Amino acid sequence: MDVILLQKVDNLGDLGEKVSVQAGYGRNFLIPSGRAVPATPENLAELEERRAELEKQAAERLAAAEKRKARLDGLAVTISCKAGDEGRLFGSVGTADIARAVTDAGVELAKQEVRLPEGPFRVTGEFDVTVHLHTDVNAVIKLTIAPEE
Repeated sequence: MDVILLQKVDNLGDLGEKVSVQAGYGRNFLIPSGRAVPATPENLAELEERRAELEKQAAERLAAAEKRKARLDGLAVTISCKAGDEGRLFGSVGTADIARAVTDAGVELAKQEVRLPEGPFRVTGEFDVTVHLHTDVNAVIKLTIAPEE
């Protein structure tokens, strides 16, 4: 299935590119989420008319992400959890917990933006957590998981 991208998509392409994707990916994800439209002659003509507007919107999203990155980079957040004597948590600290702690610290963050490639944290300690704000913008926050006293 051929689609035209309306915004930059990781590992796929940039704004305005015509790419070939699996039919299910295009039909079930890209098109409903507004990231792409089917590659028809009418849509190609419409895209050329709207290209300046779409590029302006993309630049605004990138600028907003860079601004948020400046506030998030190096931010230190502490989460207190019940833990055993050896530092193992009774439960885990996941993306929702981290997003809530960062939001409480004063910077708005959605749980979908927090990246934990190795899964939730299950021990106390200090960790670097990557926050994916935009396809081109990542920030790193310092997370400390401390045992409750």
